[in-house]
Amino acid sequence: MLSVKRMTPFYTSKEDFRLRLVFAYQYFSIIKGSEVFQFVPIEGKEIVINMKSLQVENLGEVFVFQRGSRFIRLPLYQLLLISDLHMHLSTVLEGIFQLAPELSEPQAREIEELIGELELVNRMRMIDYALETNDKNLFTELTEGMHAPNVPQE
Repeated sequence: MLSVKRMTPFYTSKEDFRLRLVFAYQYFSIIKGSEVFQFVPIEGKEIVINMKSLQVENLGEVFVFQRGSRFIRLPLYQLLLISDLHMHLSTVLEGIFQLAPELSEPQAREIEELIGELELVNRMRMIDYALETNDKNLFTELTEGMHAPNVPQE
């Protein structure tokens, strides 16, 4: 059994619903027996995670680790099976999910507009309910402060 000694992404990027974890020298190492093997980006160097399903997408990616003149080549699926890599990935994902997503100004405006539209639709439903149940107090409360739509006068 292998264990991951260190796994710190050198670079991370989010593209749509995919998270890319890119690794470089000295940021990823494994322990086999009592020997430490350092990651070398000869072949594969990234782990791609689908953020919707939380599944690793590039299981065939081959990672190479080196100690002196000896190399270990492991496909990502095998590395996940025979090591504690999944625990380290979980830690990385927890850190990413705890970061609050920042909204751009247009996104924030669009969200505010949608909420306003939903509130208006809900108010109109409540007014309909007040009319159906003949609840004059509720009707008055809901219609106070509402502006009448611009209707052309004849």
